[in-house]
Amino acid sequence: MEWAGGKTRCHWVSPDDPRYIKYHDEEWGVPVHEDRKLFEMLILEGFQAGLSWVCILKKREAFSRAFDGFDVQKISAYDADKLAALQDDPGIVRNRLKIQAAVTNARVFRQIQQEWGSFDRYLWHWTDGQTVCEVGHVSSPLSDSISKDLKKRGMKFVGTVIIYSYLQAVGVINSHEPDCFLRTHPC
Repeated sequence: MEWAGGKTRCHWVSPDDPRYIKYHDEEWGVPVHEDRKLFEMLILEGFQAGLSWVCILKKREAFSRAFDGFDVQKISAYDADKLAALQDDPGIVRNRLKIQAAVTNARVFRQIQQEWGSFDRYLWHWTDGQTVCEVGHVSSPLSDSISKDLKKRGMKFVGTVIIYSYLQAVGVINSHEPDCFLRTHPC
């Protein structure tokens, strides 16, 4: 579908939601190499499970506030009082298991950083630093392998479908549709 301004976007982008358009145009599929951003997206993708991404985008600022700007070190040290406060925060998704998973995942994320020097190095080693281009999938052998490894390390809410969405979000997988104006970047 061609939009105002002559740009064609992926079919899933709502033309009525500027936040969603901005996310599609400026973030989704763009390779990320900064650990803080990689962690933010991992947390948000975990909270998205069973919900729409637009729901998470609408709550993104509240998530950032509630989770200390996605500071992995601070989150890995959260105690029972902080977990209870998060469950009472109406600005975020107040799922107890997802909140606990964010803390668990922060601890594992830090272990991976220590082992690999950065989470970026760990994540991108799966593709030798290259972006994979594919459209129309919800999982792949790549997401299967990363999901399996993260689960083995102790992460939660990192099933293959969540990890596939994560890989798309951080640009390891570029899934812009063939007619999308962003498809040529970097495929």
